[in-house]
Amino acid sequence: MFYYLALAAMLFSIGLFGVLTRRNTIGILMSLELMFNAANINFVAFNKFIVTDGLTGQIFAMFIIAVAAAEAALGLAIVLLIYRNWRGIDTEHYNVMKW
Repeated sequence: MFYYLALAAMLFSIGLFGVLTRRNTIGILMSLELMFNAANINFVAFNKFIVTDGLTGQIFAMFIIAVAAAEAALGLAIVLLIYRNWRGIDTEHYNVMKW
C-alpha cells in the first residue's frame, strides 16, 4: 500500500507545483488533472486495502473523473474565449475580468 500512497503523493506534489508556478492556463489545467488523478489513486488504494468488501472508493473515483471532465470542458471553453479576446492565454490577462 505504501507504493500507491507514495505514487499519489508524488503526483499530487508535481500537480501542486505546476499549479503554483505555471503562467500558462493549459499547464495549470493539466496540473489540476494530475492532482485529481492522485486523489483517485488514494481513493482506490484505501478502498482496496482498508475496506475490502465495498465499492466506495471506486464510486468516488468515478465521480471525480466526471467532475474532471466537466472542469476540462469549461476550462478549455474559458481559455478559448480569453484567447479570442486578448490573443494570449497567460494568467496575467485574467485580472481584466474583475468587476
